[in-house]
Amino acid sequence: MEEKNVTPNSLKAWLLAARPKTLTGAAVPVMIGLALAYADGGAQRFNTTAAVLCALFAFIMQIDANFVNDYFDYVRGNDDDTRLGPRRACAQGWVSVKSMKLAIALTTLAACCAGLPLVAYGGMEMIAVGAACVLFCFLYTTTLSYLGLGDVLVLVFFGLVPVCLTYYLQTGTVTLEAVLASLACGFVIDTLLLVNNYRDIDNDARAGKRTLVVMIGARRGRLAYLWAGYAAYIIGLSFIFFGHTGAAILPLAYTSLHYAAYRRMVRINKGKALNKVLGLTARNMFIYGLLVAAGFLLG
Repeated sequence: MEEKNVTPNSLKAWLLAARPKTLTGAAVPVMIGLALAYADGGAQRFNTTAAVLCALFAFIMQIDANFVNDYFDYVRGNDDDTRLGPRRACAQGWVSVKSMKLAIALTTLAACCAGLPLVAYGGMEMIAVGAACVLFCFLYTTTLSYLGLGDVLVLVFFGLVPVCLTYYLQTGTVTLEAVLASLACGFVIDTLLLVNNYRDIDNDARAGKRTLVVMIGARRGRLAYLWAGYAAYIIGLSFIFFGHTGAAILPLAYTSLHYAAYRRMVRINKGKALNKVLGLTARNMFIYGLLVAAGFLLG
């Protein structure tokens, strides 16, 4: 979406603040979990209402996380003129700090409202899972991303939790294959965080934000990006042993796209041009999700 001529607190301003391109990160884990559940349980056991609620909760929580990140990075002074990534709503004056605080409260409430009915399908423990999602949504931006734990949180809250929980709500159990699928998904989505942190390595180091890339350095950060994508594919090869050969083979196309994005990352090396790699990574991530989901359904 074009970032020019944004009227403060307009619909366009809020759409930019919501960062719609990041919603693929919410869609992919739910998509994989639902596809695997459908493949294992069939149409007779598939619950459409639970599926919609899972997707809705994931999307709203992603928007909530984006609002939280926008607000706290601004008040901490991290979003200044040296920022290389896409411009942020509070820093640009598109959304007032007061309005953003209200938006965070409303989206958090909306996520809770979307997730609460899942108690009917998964039991009272769904409340604890939802509370953990909300808690770590705030802890990531305010604390944990400064301690090099962002990548761990991605594996947990964009891999293990959404894939396994979505699968559980459809089948009433969690299988080893669902756990492996969630780990593979987490590694794929972590590539987005890695390229983001690679682009911001100098700014993060100045701000005292010790991301994994800051701690291991730029060259190893690039390799971490490359091997995170490859790790997803390697883990996914295990799907063959569960009778889902398509889900193991189809993502081979993803590895070619991922390597091409890595080579572009190496060539660009530094600067705002890395945002192009960020876009390619988001695209590749979504393609991976589609290929794995299609593999489960075809298998």
